[in-house]
Amino acid sequence: MTSSSDRSQAVDVQEPKTYEVRTYGCQMNVHDSERLSGLLEGAGYVRAPEGSDGDADVVVFNTCAVRENADNRLYGNLGRLAPMKTKRPGMQIAVGGCLAQKDRDTIVKKAPWVDVVFGTHNIGKLPVLLERARVQEEAQVEIAESLEAFPSTLPTRRESAYAAWVSISVGCNNTCTFCIVPALRGKEKDRRTGDILAEIEALVGEGVSEITLLGQNVNAYGSDIGDREAFSKLLRACGQIEGLERVRFTSPHPRDFTDDVIAAMAETPNVMPQLHMPLQSGSDPVLKAMRRSYRQDRYLGIIEKVRAAIPHAAITTDIIVGFPGETEEDFEQTMHVAREARFSAAFTFQYSKRPGTPAATMENQIPKEVVQARYERLVALQEEISWAENKKQVGRTLELMVAEGEGRKDGATHRLSGRAPDNRLVHFTKPDQEVRPGDVVTVEITYAAPHHLLAEGAVLDVRRTRAGDAWEKRNAAEAPKPAGVMLGLPRIGAPEPLPVATGSGCGCD
Repeated sequence: MTSSSDRSQAVDVQEPKTYEVRTYGCQMNVHDSERLSGLLEGAGYVRAPEGSDGDADVVVFNTCAVRENADNRLYGNLGRLAPMKTKRPGMQIAVGGCLAQKDRDTIVKKAPWVDVVFGTHNIGKLPVLLERARVQEEAQVEIAESLEAFPSTLPTRRESAYAAWVSISVGCNNTCTFCIVPALRGKEKDRRTGDILAEIEALVGEGVSEITLLGQNVNAYGSDIGDREAFSKLLRACGQIEGLERVRFTSPHPRDFTDDVIAAMAETPNVMPQLHMPLQSGSDPVLKAMRRSYRQDRYLGIIEKVRAAIPHAAITTDIIVGFPGETEEDFEQTMHVAREARFSAAFTFQYSKRPGTPAATMENQIPKEVVQARYERLVALQEEISWAENKKQVGRTLELMVAEGEGRKDGATHRLSGRAPDNRLVHFTKPDQEVRPGDVVTVEITYAAPHHLLAEGAVLDVRRTRAGDAWEKRNAAEAPKPAGVMLGLPRIGAPEPLPVATGSGCGCD
């Protein structure tokens, strides 16, 4: 006769399936990947250990289509996983994001070992599609043409305990000739203000102290609901949320950047003195060819107003070098704007064709060697400006929010790293008392480099925060045990209530 203990030992307890999400592209994709992770964990999967490098039961690629070589990069990575999948029965590979929305059936034709292809509008279907592919033993390709549900209604596994993305809109109504994002993300769709604020309040309740409002064209918020001042009102409403210490947003568009937004930034204490304002080009003819709805004077006028209202604001930008038809005179106009605007940093890109965009077929494509030479000149100029602007910070006393993983050399230098209110990265001397990510320290800046600041003296003050408590709680918690054998099956019904929430930052705003 078999005892109950013998029977219990004979039960085959199956380990939960593991997953890995690989993210490419903008902050919107980073935020979408948090959703994908939340969906998979809600379906019973557990995150694969760091450094798994494809050694997971499910590998998800969240792709970007902005760069010309995006597809080559994807297929190269898929090719490296093919032999691993052959050796691992049951392993599944899924491809989502902008490139999946664009290429659709092409992905499965080029990489027939892919199990699931899903688009930007239906990320919530991933667990169902994985299970359907497993049962039917054939690839599942499902691309929705329009948004099925706002992403913030989906479960989330956030990467940070103290800072969070909060999506306020998806899609874009602009028609920039170099950008394919509107074709893949669709027309702008705004969330209800009440839903956004409820999400932020829930996040703050969990310990989050910094939020970044996220949208493909974030300050166009309100166009979908007929209120041109909706974004400035949202910023002011964020200022009323107790416990919310820092508010940022990305990425705005000069066309929609109005005086009421500048006033809201200046008058709302927890809106940080930081602005990322994409320029793309300083040349009026190039801006016209790009279908950018502003010109150099308008752009510099915005910068002047921001500096008048917020003197210590750090302004960053995106610039494309070598757009089709760009002359030496055009490029000099970009250099002129860089000198006038005094950006604290600039994300500079050499123009590359985006298949499917009008610019990809324009005449007068600029030779690679010319683009490279101009790019190097712009980078050298911006390096000088960034360093000069950072030197102005020396001697200032700043409050830093301690960051996690921002200082790659912190271990060797016995320093910690944090972000100033204007988002500058500061490495500071590690104090004797415990300091956690999310806590706030006060330091004096002693040295400036082009891309970071140093506070080499003793920390002047340490303020332990609820955000630091949240980070400590997350890292101290034991990994939750799976509730039975889930086998990766999606849960039934609506997602559990949750505090729902990455610039867009696609380089195209």
